[in-house]
Amino acid sequence: MQKVYYTRMKIASFGVISVGLLLALLALPPRPAARAQQQSSSAPISTASLDSHEGMTIAAEPWLDPERYKQAFPKKSPYAAGILAVRVTLRNDSSESIKVGLERIRLNLAFEDNGRQELPALTSEQLADAVLHPHPKATRSRVPLPLPSASGGRDKNWQEYQKLAEDKGLHAGVIAPHSTTEGLLYFDLQNQFDLLANAHLYIPDLVALEKNQALMFFDIDLSRSGSH
Repeated sequence: MQKVYYTRMKIASFGVISVGLLLALLALPPRPAARAQQQSSSAPISTASLDSHEGMTIAAEPWLDPERYKQAFPKKSPYAAGILAVRVTLRNDSSESIKVGLERIRLNLAFEDNGRQELPALTSEQLADAVLHPHPKATRSRVPLPLPSASGGRDKNWQEYQKLAEDKGLHAGVIAPHSTTEGLLYFDLQNQFDLLANAHLYIPDLVALEKNQALMFFDIDLSRSGSH
């Protein structure tokens, strides 16, 4: 059962005029912080695929509509290369900073023959290789495997694409108290997007820094996502 955390704000009564003025001020949109990497955690997360406990909420939205990629990747789409982008939102409602081990995040896949595989996210370099220098389809297996980084062909176009992938990616390893951050993770499904019907995003490594206390793992069922 998911836990939802709320913060109550006590407002003293100063008469009808004071209350009306306060409500008017609260209705104004907040000013965005300049170059802010993390946002306030007050906004709700609009997705069906999430897990929440111990003051932390993590939501995942797999992009299964090719149109979703056009704005982020206007020239070359990862989706056209068989790669899935998952937008991950991390919201810390606690009073402690939480460190997330991004390198240990896995896309857990289950197959009809009861086989399973843990698929790591591609780095921005691996994504650029896979999109700009794809492997022949004939060499790809039914079970998705991480693509090795190519050793050549890294020209200006490759460098621009790698930087774009890095900028759009999830790379905030520490989430400040009462803040939210988000970004994309990339998984090479080799055009087998039907595997999302039995896929979970597994995030095992989270630590509350002030107490040096490990949090329970997060296991997000992507088959329930509303983005299909």
